Parts: sequence; C-alpha cells; structure tokens
Amino acid sequence: MDIIKSIFTGALYTVTVTLTEYLISLGTALVLGIIIALVGRFRSKQSRSLSVAIVLLPMVVQTIIMLVNREFGAGLAVAGAFGLVRFRSAPASARDMVLIALSVAVGLACGMGTIGIAVILTVAVLAMLFILTLVNFGRSPGGARHLRIVIPETLNYSEVFSEVFNKYTSRHELLKVKTTNMGSLFHLQYDIMLKNPDKEKEFIDELRIRNGNLEIVCASPDDGAKEI
Repeated sequence: MDIIKSIFTGALYTVTVTLTEYLISLGTALVLGIIIALVGRFRSKQSRSLSVAIVLLPMVVQTIIMLVNREFGAGLAVAGAFGLVRFRSAPASARDMVLIALSVAVGLACGMGTIGIAVILTVAVLAMLFILTLVNFGRSPGGARHLRIVIPETLNYSEVFSEVFNKYTSRHELLKVKTTNMGSLFHLQYDIMLKNPDKEKEFIDELRIRNGNLEIVCASPDDGAKEI
C-alpha cells in the first residue's frame, strides 16, 4: 500500500511531488517545447523528427528530474544521456544542438520547480535566435563558395583551372586533394570567392570543359557541406 500511495505523493522519497505539481510542470514543459520547436523552424531546414524530439524532450527531462528527487547532479547525468541520443544517430547542425540543449535546460528547470526560470530562458534564447536569424548574423559573403571538382589523373590540377579561377574569382584556395577509383580520379576541394555571383553558371561551364564534364559541386559555405 505504501508503494501505491507514493505514486504521486512521493512518500517513499525525501521530496514530495503532488499530482497537481507534476501536471503543472509537465504542461509547462510541453508548452515551452512546442514554442522552441516552432521558433526553431523559422528559416531553418529542420527535420520533422527533430521538431517532435524538441517538443517531447523537456517533458521527459522534467519527469526524470522529479523521479530522482530533484537531485540536480543525478538528474543532469540522466538527462544528458537523452540529449546525446540525437548526436549518436545522425549529424546535427550547431543550431540543432542549441535547440536540443535549450530543451534539456527547460526540462531541468521545470523538473526543479523553477518554472519562471524556464520561461525566461526560453524567451531570452528564442528572442536572440529570432533576431540573429532576421539580420543574417554570421552569414558568409554572397560570393563565397565551397567548390568540389572531379578530374582524371591525367590532368595537372595545380594549373588546369588557373585561367578560369583568375577570370571568375577574387580568391581561391585548394583545401584538399583526394584520389578515388583506384587512383584514376582526383577529387579537389576549393574555398573560393566569386567576383560576380551572377556568373556562377558560366564559371561552372568553363570548369566542365577542362575537367571532361565530370562531377562539379559549387555550394554555399552556409549549407555545412564541406566534405567530399
């Protein structure tokens, strides 16, 4: 009977958690999780699974904290394991990591009973995220590109594109050379700055002439795709 009575009263523990208190904390965690997920999708290519996880994560963390008697050390260790699940399954962007960390922090605050702190933290972080997104803070210049080119081994990659680069770019740097297909192909990775972004197609067309129409990828640095 003691165990049954303690389901919501916490009689077997040193800290009592009532049903009303639990539901208030749970509801707050849910609402804040929804707000974080909605604002996090603003001008962002966020996956559906990540949005769902951000909504539910504060509720899970909040419940964990209450189950461990609101002992911050033990609760943080368990909640941290949940926060790492995303990174063990798929690469996450820096923005996603911030949103997941915020969800965990909100769950911790709700579980500790400091709902006011959870609300203030959510408003402050999301307001800054919204403002920084609006002003394009940290965005690379319009002509900055990551360029990846495949060439046959018969070409001298140190000279074959020099004329094209001098014509269309104000800066170019060879970052990486990688051999594939038993050494018959070279994958080249450059960091470049286009003089005129409107002439990107002409730039790529001239590169295609010199690399035998093999694969070329010209991407914005902001897409995070730097590896070949």
